Amino acid sequence: MQIKITFLGASQNVTGSRYLIEANGFKFLVDCGLFQEHDLKVRDWAPFPVNPHNIDAVLLTHAHLDHCGYLPKLVKEGFHKEIYCTSATEDITAVMLMDAAHLQTQDAENKKKRHLRDGRVVPHPELPLYTVPDAQAAISHLTPVPYKQTMQLAKGISFTFYDAGHVLGAAMIEVKIEQNGEQRTLLFSGDIGRQNKPILNNPTVFDNADYVWTESTYGDRELDSPLAMYPDLIDVINATVAAGGNIVIPSFALERSQDLLYYLSLALTAKKIKPIQVLLDSPMAVDITNIFCKHMDLFDDDMKALLKEGKSPFSFAGLKCMTSIEDSKSINNIKEPTIIISGAGMCNGGRIKYHLIQNITRPESTILFVGYQAVDTLGRQITDGAANVRILGQNYPVKAKIIKLNGFSSHADKNELLGWISGLKRPPRQVFVVHGEESSANAYAETIRQSKGWKVSVPKYLEEFNLD
Repeated sequence: MQIKITFLGASQNVTGSRYLIEANGFKFLVDCGLFQEHDLKVRDWAPFPVNPHNIDAVLLTHAHLDHCGYLPKLVKEGFHKEIYCTSATEDITAVMLMDAAHLQTQDAENKKKRHLRDGRVVPHPELPLYTVPDAQAAISHLTPVPYKQTMQLAKGISFTFYDAGHVLGAAMIEVKIEQNGEQRTLLFSGDIGRQNKPILNNPTVFDNADYVWTESTYGDRELDSPLAMYPDLIDVINATVAAGGNIVIPSFALERSQDLLYYLSLALTAKKIKPIQVLLDSPMAVDITNIFCKHMDLFDDDMKALLKEGKSPFSFAGLKCMTSIEDSKSINNIKEPTIIISGAGMCNGGRIKYHLIQNITRPESTILFVGYQAVDTLGRQITDGAANVRILGQNYPVKAKIIKLNGFSSHADKNELLGWISGLKRPPRQVFVVHGEESSANAYAETIRQSKGWKVSVPKYLEEFNLD
């Protein structure tokens, strides 16, 4: 067998998922994401390690930007083949890439204005990584494939998508490669969802694979279960309302915002919290929520039952979807306590920065984090306890209450990761632990070694492996 694997991202870090597979004279990527940590963004600007003209296909696990966000630049640099994904991922990726292009263009313009105002001379022009036309070009390459339908990529190479339970449309990818009468099965976990989280089905479990790529975002820790976290959410809201402040929630537009609406609807219906305005201040989250309604066949049984009873968590008293800039600005005029859900989830762009400016200096308000905060992001600085933070070029003292609820995560924790990989009924030839900070990846790799006795590697950036 001659199969070559190169790790182009998400290797001892949690963003920039990109894996290059070469076999049977065919080259394809699994995922093509952005690096979102400050110190690693230089990799997005550098020439792609492989000539994009020579890449024959991309298989996309899901629509988060750390998995799909580099696609416009790949196309811009010469990739011109199919990008395979599920139908829901196709719809959501289109929204995500267009939003990313708008934000990057806007951020570049804002930086240029600030530098001119401050008299700063920078050694490079303030340019976006890619533009709206670049995003549109990438979207035209998206090719939907249903779950569990095997597709032939090339002679001796096929793939199948399976439900990952992470976000709507997310897939685990099983790749089969045949050479000289032998077959190898490569299993890419993508991001693995949690057990019994709302709206979506549980992750698919596999009983056989020769090589496994497993994420490790929370490979070194256990998380509260979604149900255990629900009372904590109620307590945070009630305490902040009693203090007269706002609950500001930096949230990812995909899945996290919909999960929040689910639990808030539940709490309001059960009268666990008093009637309160819930403002979804994210055009992208609004668009993606509408996409959820288009793919109701992917919901779990509990969600389908709610919809059948006419109790959609995406439509309840007090919920307002803010799409225009004027809508967003009007939030500053609201005097009574309000729940504000806004992006980006790591506070590294978007409308959330303006809501932080309005609330982070207010002791009565709460900044509630419900998702992973990557190293060097503004969200990570705040959750790590920074006394002062810089937002849009100005410094602000952190006086608001800072609370983090881990139960909302769409990533499996240590026990759930181990439960997933334990479905394999025979030892794989090798396990590659990816998509985790170095400490988390190494801890999970050691857990697998000790509990299973399997061969496990934690690849480095640009490291290559030849599979037998």
